[in-house]
Amino acid sequence: MSLAILYRGPLASCNYDCPYCPFAKRHDPPELLAADRTALDRFTAWVRQTTDVPLSVLFTPWGEGLTRRWYREAMVALSHLPHVRRVVIQTNLAARVDWLADADARRAALWTTYHPGQVSRQRFLDRCARLSELGVRYSVGVVGLPEHLAEAQALRAALPAEVYLWVNAAEGHRYDAAEEALWTGLDPLFGYSVRPHLSLDRPCHAGETAISVDGDGTVRRCHFLPTPIGNLYDGSWRAALRPRPCPAATCDCHIGYVHLKPLGLRDVFAGGVLERIPAVWPHPAPDSARLADPGHVVG
Repeated sequence: MSLAILYRGPLASCNYDCPYCPFAKRHDPPELLAADRTALDRFTAWVRQTTDVPLSVLFTPWGEGLTRRWYREAMVALSHLPHVRRVVIQTNLAARVDWLADADARRAALWTTYHPGQVSRQRFLDRCARLSELGVRYSVGVVGLPEHLAEAQALRAALPAEVYLWVNAAEGHRYDAAEEALWTGLDPLFGYSVRPHLSLDRPCHAGETAISVDGDGTVRRCHFLPTPIGNLYDGSWRAALRPRPCPAATCDCHIGYVHLKPLGLRDVFAGGVLERIPAVWPHPAPDSARLADPGHVVG
């Protein structure tokens, strides 16, 4: 068995001011930053000591982690552990990436997001180019807002062909067929994001081979199910791992629905589930029948 861990500590500050994000330009007080660093150090130590199961880690901070030295140090340290298959972080790529030269590029990877209006396209592309030079795996994404379409198209044209550009459907935005087609032209897998997935009573890898962990070690099946199933640091997580149907009506976030077994997305992203990189790229668009099946909420 291998285990994927989505870790989210107390950090909630970000250097960007995106209007669609509740954590935009939020500043954490020094005591919270200290608590976040302590929690991350504890988690990193646990990963280092837990060698009896192959682990993969995705850091999903509410804010921007790579502007904090302790996240960069954790990424480098974990990438060199032989039982860690992958260590990934979601990032806006605002920080320099040269520190990744000290990481094992076979294991370290980035899930990056481009935010037009917060950074110039060229500056973002320069960071991407440096990642490519370092041999670090990365995906690039945008939020599918109408005002971002032209920038997203220009970004896709400028990125290396082998780099996957994903698109997240904008929360609360309704896409007509023509608009959805435009975004699907950039991301053939956009159809999975544009409609929520029915998840109630459907089998899911969450809670079986993937878990969510908070800064205090509380373990949940995923970020979107509040009920704890154990704690990382007292060992109770081990007995809690088992197949379960999902209790939520729908799932509409990639880090959640990628684990829904009926969707088969673990196969689509095999070898790159945490960094959101398809196993085969360029990837053909799924047929319309599959995206319109009862596993998708239409409308």
